[in-house]
Amino acid sequence: MSTRPHLATTQAELKEASAELLRTAAGRHRSGRASQGLVPTMGALHAGHAALVRAARAANDVVVASIFVNPLQFGEAADLDRYPRTLEADLDVLAAAGADIAFAPAVEEVYPGGEPLVRVCAGALGEKLEGASRPGHFDGALTVVAKLLHYGLPALPADYRAYFGQKDAQQLALVRRMVADLDFPVEIVGVPLVRDADGLALSSRNRFLSAAEREAALVLPRSLHYLQGQARRNEPLDIPGALAMIASVPQVQLDYLEVVDPDTLEPLAFNCQDTPFTGQALALVAARVGKVRLIDNVRLGE
Repeated sequence: MSTRPHLATTQAELKEASAELLRTAAGRHRSGRASQGLVPTMGALHAGHAALVRAARAANDVVVASIFVNPLQFGEAADLDRYPRTLEADLDVLAAAGADIAFAPAVEEVYPGGEPLVRVCAGALGEKLEGASRPGHFDGALTVVAKLLHYGLPALPADYRAYFGQKDAQQLALVRRMVADLDFPVEIVGVPLVRDADGLALSSRNRFLSAAEREAALVLPRSLHYLQGQARRNEPLDIPGALAMIASVPQVQLDYLEVVDPDTLEPLAFNCQDTPFTGQALALVAARVGKVRLIDNVRLGE
């Protein structure tokens, strides 16, 4: 069995563990400079998270994975209470994927004075799509990501990267903008979405789906891959057809299906439905299946 990562629960413990590992790693480099990768998570880890850790492991001397259920991202207390906490299982996932340090702080460590009075504002980019359905969600997400990026700063001079999944495409775009706009000293690395064998995008929420609901949810990746196939063939995008596919499954209540610019998330002109598709885009979908809200996306034109 792989060695479990060092468990740190405070910023001081994280810095101490990071310094020790970086000092050893730097001695192996002719330049004397090592590298550190950070993988922020909310726990309940699955193969998608493991892929993030493996990507960080492949490119860095030291890998830190954070596990923190951020209360600022939940609109209702019941949803926060319901979110699974599986620290022991998470440590096993991190061990198998190659993490060196697991940073699992308490809420009081991250927000010692209670919920912060000053937060990062996601702006107009955070008000559309997921932001329209979950007001304030991205302000809370960016606030904690900003703090985690500070916590994960290498304790010694070193290259620094942070890894985020493409599944949360809007969050990834927002994190990139925040880092660029506010001059964070970190490289943001996007890691491709991971799917289960049946095609459903991996998510901690999938465990709440019944067998029948999971079967119904498969219409979401089918609708996206329908558009992806047309893009690959440089055909006009049949967005009404994709919408009709989802509407044909009564257990699925669609929130949105959008084709957007992958960087700005601005909707593409409707002429992509009338003329051959060229260039690149991102097809995003969100829907509720039973009581579970799911999101998915695919790149178009790659």
